[in-house]
Amino acid sequence: MWSDSDLQHDIEKELAWEPSVHTVQIAVIVKAGAVDLAGHVNTYAEKCAAERAAWRVAHVKTVANRIRVDLPAGSAQTDDDIALAAMGSLEWNCLVPATVEVQVSDACVILTGTVEWKHQSDEAERALTPLKGITGIRNDIVVKPGVQLGDARPLIDDALRRNSLVDSSHIKAHVSHGLVTVRGTARCRAEQEEALHAAWSAPGVEKVEDHISIGS
Repeated sequence: MWSDSDLQHDIEKELAWEPSVHTVQIAVIVKAGAVDLAGHVNTYAEKCAAERAAWRVAHVKTVANRIRVDLPAGSAQTDDDIALAAMGSLEWNCLVPATVEVQVSDACVILTGTVEWKHQSDEAERALTPLKGITGIRNDIVVKPGVQLGDARPLIDDALRRNSLVDSSHIKAHVSHGLVTVRGTARCRAEQEEALHAAWSAPGVEKVEDHISIGS
């Protein structure tokens, strides 16, 4: 039987195991499986890596990432330079369409525009996460499918069934006019993400509502 103190210890060990995270700057608080990350790091990429590391630990139910990005002296970039670098990165990325636009405000990158698939929006954010000098990314990209949604529920159910990471007996999808609602219980974050990926992969999906809880 695990306790919050056990979980906190495991998360701290996982953060120490992750070479891209400097744990001396990060505090971990756990209450009933809910994890709160605080402190400060030097890059936005490190902040994201710390959250991913916390989610990898068994029995984590939620993660609140309140880590602050404090850029080291001399590493700050102008918003214009960040915007140019971001646009260049996206232009060379074959997975991101030209309909994605970039703005930068106070070192925070704001993504707007439209895409046909959710993975394109995710890729735009992933591609910009390692940029120097940024303190955050706000993803306001809208998914507008190029096809109409038919009866996608059997397709999503089949995708959940054949996925080795998903227990399809505990996770179900409901489809209505381009909106997919996914409900149930996942054993871990990885299973939750796989179920949501299956829902977003159906043609015509405009929005996915996540009502999956992690743990019993």
